[in-house]
Amino acid sequence: MHRIPFVVVGLFLAVLGSVGRMSASQATPGPSGHWVGSLEAGQTIGMEIDLATKNGAWYGTISVPSQGSRGVPLADLVVKGNTISFAIKGAPGDPNYSGTIGADGKTITGTFSQGGGSLPLTFERKGEAKFEIPQKSTPITKDLEGSWEGTLDVKGTLLRLVLKLANGPEGATGVLVSLDQNNVEIPVSTVTQEGSKLKLLITMISGTFDGELKGGELAGTWTQGPLTLPLVFKRAAK
Repeated sequence: MHRIPFVVVGLFLAVLGSVGRMSASQATPGPSGHWVGSLEAGQTIGMEIDLATKNGAWYGTISVPSQGSRGVPLADLVVKGNTISFAIKGAPGDPNYSGTIGADGKTITGTFSQGGGSLPLTFERKGEAKFEIPQKSTPITKDLEGSWEGTLDVKGTLLRLVLKLANGPEGATGVLVSLDQNNVEIPVSTVTQEGSKLKLLITMISGTFDGELKGGELAGTWTQGPLTLPLVFKRAAK
């Protein structure tokens, strides 16, 4: 058995969600609910998935509490008969899972693969699905729209970041790009502005940025898990 060389969630992880179509031949309700399992990859990594259907399409999220990751949308989610498969887009090693739903509907037994390695992973049903409802974003002013660049110093490791902000029909939207981690794009869950102050919530990696626009710069603090670090964004060079 190959050892999984990567954890599911790094410091920054971009995950693009999608829904999977329900097979027309499926005769059972399928794996709707909240599922909990543990991956033994040199250490025990607890994982939780939430699955449900809407308008005939399956959708779901995965959480890895020990790594501060919650509500990451599943990609390429397919439920067909008693089988299920999904992927986690943007993570190192292209992690994916394939499993079989038990006859009693209480377990999903399968294999988690990542970076050329694979390990067994069994989920147990623990009740109804628990999807988190994100806080709504506010609109932002014109002087905040566009691209910003900053560098995060994580104990000597420099991570170059690009922050893209725009206004949408339901408030502001944002994307954080980590240039030194294969240009992964991390959606900003919530963008809120109050005067010159800006707050970003990135639930996929349990990160927040609290900053203030002064002199054409966004100066503030990045918080993720036990880390609290200074971070300054400047206008991206055109």
